[in-house]
Amino acid sequence: EGRGAGLLPNFNGRQSELLDKVCEEGGFAYSRLALLGAAGDLSAAEAAHEMAWEQLHAAPWHAVHPVWRDAYSLSCLHMASFLHCKGNLEEALRFLDMGLIMGGSLLRLDLNSAISFLQCPASRVDGVPTDSSEAATSNDRPEEHDEPAFVHDHVESKCTDVLCPRMYSMAPTPREQPNWSMGNGEIIASRFKPTDFSELPPWSLSCTSIERRCILPLEDFLCEFFLPGKPVVITGAMIHWPAMEKWKNLEYLQQVIGNRTVPVEVGEHYLASGWKQELMTISQLFERIHSSKCAPASTRVYLAQYPLFDQIPQLREDVSVPDYCTISGELLSINAWLGPVGTVTPLHHDPHHNLLAQVVGQKYIRLYSPPFSESLCPYNEPMLINSSQVDLDNPDNGKFPLVKSLPFMDCILEEGEMLYIPPKWWHYVRSLSPSFSVNFWWNAAKDFHE
Repeated sequence: EGRGAGLLPNFNGRQSELLDKVCEEGGFAYSRLALLGAAGDLSAAEAAHEMAWEQLHAAPWHAVHPVWRDAYSLSCLHMASFLHCKGNLEEALRFLDMGLIMGGSLLRLDLNSAISFLQCPASRVDGVPTDSSEAATSNDRPEEHDEPAFVHDHVESKCTDVLCPRMYSMAPTPREQPNWSMGNGEIIASRFKPTDFSELPPWSLSCTSIERRCILPLEDFLCEFFLPGKPVVITGAMIHWPAMEKWKNLEYLQQVIGNRTVPVEVGEHYLASGWKQELMTISQLFERIHSSKCAPASTRVYLAQYPLFDQIPQLREDVSVPDYCTISGELLSINAWLGPVGTVTPLHHDPHHNLLAQVVGQKYIRLYSPPFSESLCPYNEPMLINSSQVDLDNPDNGKFPLVKSLPFMDCILEEGEMLYIPPKWWHYVRSLSPSFSVNFWWNAAKDFHE
């Protein structure tokens, strides 16, 4: 069997060292098969990939030895090389994405480089690779990341260990919002439809509105909101983002990310029965978003709290890290949230500072301050201890009698607006239209508040 040499990294010291470590963990059979696969044996490459996949599922994710994540990445590179040579580019790309999603950090640079090569027209003629040396170096190589792309914590943001969480004095008048739709078999730029506010939880927009500030100066943010731990909606701070225009055009998104594979949540929300995750391309996700209006909540799809920008660096160029996230500590993650109208993140809190930026569509967000934690009845299970048992969409006043009287803050987060959520603040999020959001999660230096 032939392989796409331009895709496969040189079998240098890193790969040899990896196989030595795999052997130390008892993976002698994998190492032998991987060597045979690298030499051109497709059956051996398939067997090595299956073996690595089984190791990833032999224990809870946190207990999987990191060397098997790197071994899985290597097997994905081998399989993608065979598929590339055969002209099956879509399947080759799927294997590379799986390496980024489930694999370790050792070969991330090789995976990203292979994806860049695969997506370069000069790398193939009618599906057959041409001179790969120029194509493989014609793209800027993305930075190597230390952490795997697959997220098992769920933040808008839901920090749990679940596998792959304008001032209005009255309800606003429904307004027109972009609606991603399908036409002639292709994803196209949206038409407009009115947003429906009828699905908001009880008591919405009846309490205190979150304060709104336009292009909030950094010093004012620090003194009035960050240090006191007070939420704020910031307007006008995203106007320079290319995403504000580009992401409303589904043709652009289809071109840049449509064929990339990602883990998508399926179900009402992560606390609901039947909730699961499925792997699909983003094109398939858009198709499901388009058809979700009449679908039951149990089949609703949501790309939630996913480090999409690590997997697709080109999309990262469309957003900018706000200065508000850089005044203390370090940026921990940038996550994408993409889904249809009606997606819900149940009431929960997170341990870090959170800035939620709304790029496309609208979201309703309700906040409860940390002193009300006991009244919001967190789960006792360790993995859900930051999630509330209270279902705000269907509150049980008999079981949770105090909730109705608890004061809260809420808002409709519009396109181009950011919401700062301080640590430990409980928050519930519901999309009011098809939505694309980005959240920035960062911590504060230990001595910053002293």
